[in-house]
Amino acid sequence: MDTSLIWKNCLTDAQKLISTFMSEGQNLEACARFSTLLIDTFKHNQIAFACGNGGSHCDAMHFAEEFTGRYRKERRPLGALALGDPSHITCVGNDYGFEHIFERQLRGLGKKGDLLLAISTSGNSKNVILAVEAAKAIGMKTVGLLGRDGGKLKNQCDISIVVPAQTSDRIQEIHIKIIHTVIETVERALFPENY
Repeated sequence: MDTSLIWKNCLTDAQKLISTFMSEGQNLEACARFSTLLIDTFKHNQIAFACGNGGSHCDAMHFAEEFTGRYRKERRPLGALALGDPSHITCVGNDYGFEHIFERQLRGLGKKGDLLLAISTSGNSKNVILAVEAAKAIGMKTVGLLGRDGGKLKNQCDISIVVPAQTSDRIQEIHIKIIHTVIETVERALFPENY
């Protein structure tokens, strides 16, 4: 087995996907709108929540910690939280069902004017859909980081950013680039002295 060929094919495939994503004007426009919403959220001392399953949950945690910690340089922390700590998941999953794990936590913590980043490579994760419905009922802004055709969430979120790939690994690779870039746009807007 020629592993160097596998490496070349995988990296070439990822390169093509990011080029395809960038070539569709509505994607960059949606990403810019995401930046504007998130900057506005933090300017008004609101909270940015994030949720997802599996690798998307890891991306939600990564999103949050970059704001409460730091991205590149020292600055004050910004309010962000990934929904779904283990005790909450097992409690709500047992008592209400797994589909309610994010929605229940968001109803307890979210406030009007906050933002929810809903991450789903299929766009059809029931627990993420219920979280978006709860966010809208609260009066929160919603952004979907999605894949494939966007699924059910595509038309439910205020802003939907859809990565046009069929496998979760490729979709998540673009999702993390979007997450890092939106963080940089927030920092450039709120902490220009760091750039």
